[in-house]
Amino acid sequence: MKIIDVKTFVVGNPPPGFGGRYFVFLKLITDAGIEGLGEVYSLPFHPHVVEKMIKDVVERCVIGQEPYNIERIWRSVYSSGFTQHPDLSMMGILSGIEMACWDIVGKDVNKPVYKLLGGQVHEKLRSYTYIYPKPGDKTDVYADPFLAAERAAEYLAMGFTALKFDPAGPYSAYDGRQLSLTELERSETFVRMLREAVGTKADLLFGTHGQMTAAGALRLARRLEPYDPLWFEEPMPPDNPREMAKVARGTSIPIATGERLATKYDFVRLLEEGAAAILQMNLGRVGGILEAKKIASMAEAYHVQIAPHLYCGPVVGAANIQLATCSPNFLIQESILDWTGFHSEILKKPIQWQDGYIIPPTEPGLGVELNEEVALKHPYTGTALHLDMTHHPILP
Repeated sequence: MKIIDVKTFVVGNPPPGFGGRYFVFLKLITDAGIEGLGEVYSLPFHPHVVEKMIKDVVERCVIGQEPYNIERIWRSVYSSGFTQHPDLSMMGILSGIEMACWDIVGKDVNKPVYKLLGGQVHEKLRSYTYIYPKPGDKTDVYADPFLAAERAAEYLAMGFTALKFDPAGPYSAYDGRQLSLTELERSETFVRMLREAVGTKADLLFGTHGQMTAAGALRLARRLEPYDPLWFEEPMPPDNPREMAKVARGTSIPIATGERLATKYDFVRLLEEGAAAILQMNLGRVGGILEAKKIASMAEAYHVQIAPHLYCGPVVGAANIQLATCSPNFLIQESILDWTGFHSEILKKPIQWQDGYIIPPTEPGLGVELNEEVALKHPYTGTALHLDMTHHPILP
């Protein structure tokens, strides 16, 4: 069986747009008629440029290859252009290609991918969601701790036992920085009110996006510690694991990070420095499913857990589920609410979620199929990127 072609889909994510402005999917097509589905996460280029990049890489490195030869394809793409370095753009493209190969292999042998990577460890997967706005909200749930506490109670009633939120304010191209006293106070108030609202019924996941220096992160951590969050997420930019380790050593709150890293080579530095207790690889960026499994295995040796990141489409979500199901050190999986809405509509069969837990699929491959009719009805026509940062310094 050989790979003979590729299709791409740039899909606009309609309101409310949870998961990003658009999703970039690809399909690898084989001469046996089996197609494999993949997703590329958040490259720093317009998605129609990303489509051309996908096609270029597939034509040069993938067409004519056997989809079973995942290691060979991975090394060829990783080394393309004499690089051999975790370039996030190339690794995003490689991630989508790699998970599509696994989808083909699983379909060919009629097994879920997790059965091919050590077998099923977890019968169901604990999940969490961000605290999101709703139509009719009179204030901003991202900045109003009273509304966030009300929304938390609604999510508990749905079955969630963990909630994430990010009240620390905007993130900038000029971070890390010291948060203002107002930002520090708002963050502490959020955690205090949410802890009062959920008690011991839910873990609190304090999300940030690299806004702080190590010193600034420790100032905030001291305010948060009395409320016992499950984690403090990416408190400073991801480019210096030694500085991140200062935060990890200086607080009792577990540090979670990794959504902006790629490959075992980035993650081993986190582990060697003791910079994180929880790794948040995004399978649409990190290098794919097998690379993420290698990282999970390295983490296992350090007694570090994994919580795969998801702020994109459900194909990365499906890949995350395959990894989580077969990984002994899996902690919790990010969900976009309960996988309903557009994350359900874009698939022929939605991801199964029940009472706060994801139910791993039994279908072969990734266990999901793209609804191409829905995908084609929602082309992305905007100019903005999937995510972006404020491009001026944040003033106190």
